[in-house]
Amino acid sequence: MRISSRHLGAVLTTTALMFALGCSAEADSTGDTASGATGFPLTLRNCGQTVTVDAPPQRAVSLNQGSTEILLSLGLADRMVGTATWTDPIRPNLAEANAKVPRLADNKPSFEVVLDTEPDFVSASFGGTLGTGGVAERKQFEDLGVPTYLSPTDCDGKTTKSVNSDGARTEPLRIDSVYQEIRDLAAIFDVRERGEELVAELQQRFTAAAGSVRAAGVSLAFWFADTATPYMAGCCGSSGIITHSIGATNIFADTTDEWPQVNWESVLDRDPRALVLADLSRRKLAGDALDSKIAFLESNPVTQRLTAVRDKRYIVVNGADLNPSIRTIDGIEKVADAVQQWGWTS
Repeated sequence: MRISSRHLGAVLTTTALMFALGCSAEADSTGDTASGATGFPLTLRNCGQTVTVDAPPQRAVSLNQGSTEILLSLGLADRMVGTATWTDPIRPNLAEANAKVPRLADNKPSFEVVLDTEPDFVSASFGGTLGTGGVAERKQFEDLGVPTYLSPTDCDGKTTKSVNSDGARTEPLRIDSVYQEIRDLAAIFDVRERGEELVAELQQRFTAAAGSVRAAGVSLAFWFADTATPYMAGCCGSSGIITHSIGATNIFADTTDEWPQVNWESVLDRDPRALVLADLSRRKLAGDALDSKIAFLESNPVTQRLTAVRDKRYIVVNGADLNPSIRTIDGIEKVADAVQQWGWTS
């Protein structure tokens, strides 16, 4: 592993700065906000850890698509030296900016590959990427003087941190956690005004989509991947935000795991009125791609009997739309639009 002189000296530099300055701008709340900070060094609480950023990052690496799309939406492509771990094509409005940032890996890069970019900040959406079993533990970066940030959507109300947020939640995810992540990152990069503008835009879209329909009595199932034992959304992740926003119900709302693996007989027993299908660009599991999902549904003897399959009531979303991120708003818009087109409004 090559560690640059920049990293070798960073720990001593950070310690010296803390002693010399004696204090820093601080912020804290239940959502670990940095919104009250006014200068640097900036200290904030993030997912139970204290993070100190000496100056706005100039060489950031984002390790998940959700985090990447927030940074790009904040106009920070020129301060990014790498991205990784993608499930879908970039959001179209961010394609030009994204093309300027090196992609280190489609999936998880090695710790060495990330260090070779000489990052001064690392962000991620999931503890399974920035944590045990991922690219590296947060402490490994921080011991080298590289501050890290983990999305609060993978911490708020969760009992575990796992790959793609599969752990159980003690309370439902709220869209406010996404807004919190935007505000924290905007503070870290000293672009707070851009952060507030982005939050305001998302809030307006959320209100418009949620107010367009009231789908009381409409039952949905959210299928992410895997044909054998499918990953279906439980109660309390992004799917919960989507269903609650339009007044619909999730057939697995009694399951606190974010993405439990179920059997098709249990789906048939609950018989959703429509299926929300994730069209994933990755090809890791059977049923990642939309066409393979539909082919399976319409040929399997159990799934053929589903009302949603007989009526071909499919709502297509990107995989990223079902992860906690700015794409959750996209998911609300797509589901609300389908429900409205079918006339399922009360």
